[in-house]
Amino acid sequence: MIAPGDTIPSISVKSITSSGAVDADARDVLSEGRIVFFTLPGAFTPTCHNNHLPGYIQTVAAFREKGIARVICGTVNDHHVVKAWALETGAVGKVDFIADGNAALCRAMGLDRDMIANGMGIRFIRAAIIINNGVVEAVYAEKAPGEVDLSGAPAVLAAL
Repeated sequence: MIAPGDTIPSISVKSITSSGAVDADARDVLSEGRIVFFTLPGAFTPTCHNNHLPGYIQTVAAFREKGIARVICGTVNDHHVVKAWALETGAVGKVDFIADGNAALCRAMGLDRDMIANGMGIRFIRAAIIINNGVVEAVYAEKAPGEVDLSGAPAVLAAL
């Protein structure tokens, strides 16, 4: 698992912002200032949709007050699904997204979980990472699926 002091790997992803979806390198996207990058198993899935993403949408201003330039969500879904999710949840313009459709970034970061038995393939674990100019400062990974304790917006804000 990626750890403090590690740099973000160079992996092709789709970056979804208020400007749309574009091909990008994860290292470039996650190296622009101090960032909170939180990862979750999937767009529209119950815990992700109801308990994880909403906390970040509601507290993005508080993160900026603490010196966070961007809040970015990473998920293993195609960019069309991620863009639809961002629009549906009102996250556009507040939280940016990385669509890691082939799970390449989640595997490279060691944040992958095999969810094949549930019909979901390889997915990100639920985690939050504080990154400063491409270098990991802290990693908060949940101990069990369905938990949003260590990686939720309130806990990460308190850690900052």
